[in-house]
Amino acid sequence: MNEPKNTAPNESFDPHASSLHGEVKNEVLEELYAIRGSIDNFDAQLVYLLAERFKATQRVGHLKAVHKLPPSDPNREKAQIERLRALAIEAHLDPEFAEKLLNFVISEVIRHHQNISESHNDA
Repeated sequence: MNEPKNTAPNESFDPHASSLHGEVKNEVLEELYAIRGSIDNFDAQLVYLLAERFKATQRVGHLKAVHKLPPSDPNREKAQIERLRALAIEAHLDPEFAEKLLNFVISEVIRHHQNISESHNDA
């Protein structure tokens, strides 16, 4: 997996952007910046992880297209949602949020698989 090289891919990102300048003490802002820096790193990792996940699902989409399999696999999707909900509970993350996130990702994967299948049938 590619590791994030930089949490600010474009030079215009200001990690200290805030509406709080002049509103709170500097030491509070510095602590806020430190915590936000961690959040920025997590966000970068999420983006890179999602990119790797979608690369793998693209491979699945091509395999399904070649073998004329349907873009969606409801039993797999149900099992994944149940698994992710359990992981979320274990990690002290709201399982409803985790399910919504996975449902969004799954819907994007299915859309990609449909596109791959259509382009494969056109070829």
